[in-house]
Amino acid sequence: MSTQLNELKADKVVDARGTACPGPLLEAKRAMASVPMGGIMEVLSSDEGTNEDIPLWAKKVGHEYLGNIAEAGYWRIFVKRNK
Repeated sequence: MSTQLNELKADKVVDARGTACPGPLLEAKRAMASVPMGGIMEVLSSDEGTNEDIPLWAKKVGHEYLGNIAEAGYWRIFVKRNK
């Protein structure tokens, strides 16, 4: 799955590394407005809680959580805008 995620080209990248919860989620919420319908947002976060927060938020508001990739010291989290 991470191979497929690595091949995704994000329409918007949110670099929230170094911010603690709820910072990455708040930045992702704000940034989603600038992602085109059907587009992909990639969130970079060093806060482990973001791996739970983003999928829950995406499901709640109707977007599609695509998965995450663990990098050295942070995660790359992918969400598709559906509405």
